[in-house]
Order: sequence, then structure tokens, then C-alpha cells
Amino acid sequence: MTTLQIEHPISDFGTWSAAFARFAPARKQGGVLASRILRPEDDPAYVVIELDFADVEHAASFERFLRQKVWASPSTSPALAGEPKTRILSLVGGSTA
Repeated sequence: MTTLQIEHPISDFGTWSAAFARFAPARKQGGVLASRILRPEDDPAYVVIELDFADVEHAASFERFLRQKVWASPSTSPALAGEPKTRILSLVGGSTA
């Protein structure tokens, strides 16, 4: 499994969340298997998103889509208040306990 981790400041969580929801079909089409939205307890104006993919290629392709089609325009990324920081992470171990 591969995870695309995205983090960035936001100006309004409700607006950001509605925009995130509108891209659900694009996430499915892009190969997203699961997603998580996290917010720091001490900073409600910041989000961390984790999108899981089957492989690095799908994660990298979706990251390009986000940069070129979503984050490039304020109309498609309302409430984005700063440059997104991304990382592609590969699972190397873990436990359910």
C-alpha cells in the first residue's frame, strides 16, 4: 500500500470540506482506496489528508492531478490558505495492536 499525504493551512473548514467532498468521484477514478482527514488539536486552520493507493504510480498520478487541476485555481480549491505539502509514503511494517 502507498499513501499520498497532503497537508496545508485552510481558511474555513466547512468550505474546504465541501470542496473535498465534490472531488469524491475524481478520487475514486484516480485509484484512491481509502482516505483520512486529520486536524491538529492545536490548529483548527490546518488539515492533513491521507489517501491510500495500491501503488506509487497511482499516488504520483493523483498528486499531479491535484497540482495541475485542483490547486492551480482558487475556484477549485476554496479555503486553501497556503501551498500544499505532499509526500508519497510506502508501508514498510505495522501492527494492528
